[in-house]
Amino acid sequence: MSYFRPDTLANALDLLAGHEDAACLSGGATLVAMMNADLVSPSALVSLADIPELRQAGRHKDGTVYIGAMRRHRQTAFETDMRGSQTVVSEAAAAIANPPVRNMGTIGGSIAFADPAADYPPALVAANAVIEVASASGRREIPAAEFFTDWYETALAPSEMVTKVTLPPGPSGALGRYHKLARVSGDFAIVSVALVLAMAAGACVHIAIVIGGCGPTPARLTEVEAELVGGDLADDAVAKAGAALAEVLDPVDDVRASADYRRKVAPRLIARAITEAKAELASSG
Repeated sequence: MSYFRPDTLANALDLLAGHEDAACLSGGATLVAMMNADLVSPSALVSLADIPELRQAGRHKDGTVYIGAMRRHRQTAFETDMRGSQTVVSEAAAAIANPPVRNMGTIGGSIAFADPAADYPPALVAANAVIEVASASGRREIPAAEFFTDWYETALAPSEMVTKVTLPPGPSGALGRYHKLARVSGDFAIVSVALVLAMAAGACVHIAIVIGGCGPTPARLTEVEAELVGGDLADDAVAKAGAALAEVLDPVDDVRASADYRRKVAPRLIARAITEAKAELASSG
């Protein structure tokens, strides 16, 4: 197996194009573990550690936040200027694993692996994020809702890599929150809820509810959200929305929980997330 450490993105993309079955090495937390278990055998490793472009992050004048693919989870959680709806992503980053993993793992590596129980996917969908990917042929942008396509599969084409995540400023006055139920702190989610909520005069003006850990991709029903807009998010309305979302989930039985347990927990976690976000918005406004 060959190992390369390019210092420009263009060189990295050329190496990916020139070596069939090459893999990008970012934080390495997942890739190295899979290699040790003989689950993957890349023909070459292309390290991204020396490419400055991939480590950049910041905020544009219009409020849009950009996060380079090599930003560590710790940086995304605590060192990137996120506000309003964007904070759902920083909260998801803070919930990942433990300090050693957050210091090593990267946002690009995590979302490219696309574990359905990972923390970023539902948060990125709730925040209406856009994922920039690149190959030697050029760059393109993929909405987060279209990026995660199946169990551990994404819209990435061969020889493409994630280069950047972009988060729009979101609705005025919105709040982003991420809740996760796990067996122990830092474990993968049994069920997770990414929520973006904005209220005005006691009524909901914007809501995004995305469920993680309960199927191959993050689950969202925009028609259910539309029914909540304009209302006061009373308990019965929230329970109805949670029940509708639970119906479309496609969880599996695994060592963490049964599919039936996940379907029962999801509506309760949604209700908790909305109740806490409403209270926070009321106290701040």
